Amino acid sequence: MRVSLFITCYNDTLFPETGKAVVKVLERLGHTVDFPAGQTCCGQMHWNTGYQEEALPLLPRFLKQFKDSEVIVSPSTSCVAMMKDHYPIMAERMKDPKITAEVAAILPKVWEFSQFLTQKLGLEDVGAYYPHRVTYHASCHGLRSMKLGDGPQRLLRAVRGIDLVEIENLEQCCGFGGTFAIKNAEVSSAMLAEKVRGVLNTRAEVVTGCDNSCLMHIGGALHRQRTGVRPVHLAEILAGEE
Repeated sequence: MRVSLFITCYNDTLFPETGKAVVKVLERLGHTVDFPAGQTCCGQMHWNTGYQEEALPLLPRFLKQFKDSEVIVSPSTSCVAMMKDHYPIMAERMKDPKITAEVAAILPKVWEFSQFLTQKLGLEDVGAYYPHRVTYHASCHGLRSMKLGDGPQRLLRAVRGIDLVEIENLEQCCGFGGTFAIKNAEVSSAMLAEKVRGVLNTRAEVVTGCDNSCLMHIGGALHRQRTGVRPVHLAEILAGEE
């Protein structure tokens, strides 16, 4: 299968190793990966902070970049949720029947990375090896918008050498929420403290998830407290080999 990688601006700018790991896993599974070079932000940052008119031009750009893609995979549940939930609304607002039709045609091709593996390909074991004690954080977009269920955990359980430990209050938000962490810093910090306490209680070496935005938030607190616990995206664990 020919897979187009939508890396997202967050990963492209701050966490490029995640994109490389996605490519490594997909190529190991026998797929061909391409990278449309003109891709940019999905528009989530603009849309969620009230700059919705400014977000609109990003939709036809995305459609142009990925119009020939067989399938589109992204290592970010929040960005995929943005596309699935809000691109039809954006298309309607633009009042362009062509864009509306293109959105309806392309969205079924868009997959979050772990969901692509478990639901599209029907896989759990992707041939990974990762000899570390790991706990998994379920991000809000993955849990509530994308309905990932236990797909990421099933992928992790199949990793050879891993010691997977479940975190308490798995469904509890880490407090990031994009600009929520800035506009509601005290509430966000309190939520983060509870999540970090849950991570530390597992005595894990690594906390993983499907969104680097959440992992950056959690990882920042872990780093400031000098805990030694590292945030690592799920794709980077699945890319591990003996």
